[in-house]
Amino acid sequence: MTDKFISYSQDDTRALAGKVADKIKKGDVVALFGELGAGKTCFVQGFAKAFGITEIVNSPSFAIVNVYDGRMPVYHMDFYRIDSPDEIRAIGCEDYFYGDGVCFIEWAEKAKDIIPPDRKEIYIKIINKTEREIKIKGFNF
Repeated sequence: MTDKFISYSQDDTRALAGKVADKIKKGDVVALFGELGAGKTCFVQGFAKAFGITEIVNSPSFAIVNVYDGRMPVYHMDFYRIDSPDEIRAIGCEDYFYGDGVCFIEWAEKAKDIIPPDRKEIYIKIINKTEREIKIKGFNF
């Protein structure tokens, strides 16, 4: 089932992510889809806050993976600069998919074949400068 929401601001996006945080369990993999600037990192920021993470959450575009400690570990990945699934395997990202925390993967379309099939999915589409359409698949609202 896919649920659809309209976000009117970054605060709305973060608040929606907080609601998603209530439905996350250890071992979940959340694939984030959306063009550059859609709000994928903003969504992860809202989730992290709901999980008690006080660190600044930034996109790990260059680091590939950022790890945050909260109620459970949060593995925030960004595959924007990745060219192939083999690079993801070489970095060892698959180990995080089956770890003790939750994975959020930006630009997940670059790894569709290696991300676990039971993943949750978030699609963020830009409507205008401040509004976003957010489709959430795999969560029960």
